Amino acid sequence: MISKAKTAEKNKTGSWRQLSKPLFKKDLCIECGICKAVCPEGCIEGEKGQGDKFNADFDYCKGCGVCANVCPKKAIEMVSNK
Repeated sequence: MISKAKTAEKNKTGSWRQLSKPLFKKDLCIECGICKAVCPEGCIEGEKGQGDKFNADFDYCKGCGVCANVCPKKAIEMVSNK
């Protein structure tokens, strides 16, 4: 059993992503950390208030769009995966 995201090579689920992926608009990000907190795969990287902004690890991101839906500043846009 794998209990944490990104803990096993075979657990790379990013290949399941078919239609879209998140595009993080760094200039709009206020580093609230909500996207990271709600990501079901735990693949959003960055630390709240640390100035490094957030981004997704596409080896694990399935493109569900939850992060974009909860962003209060609309700093995440779902774009074509192609």
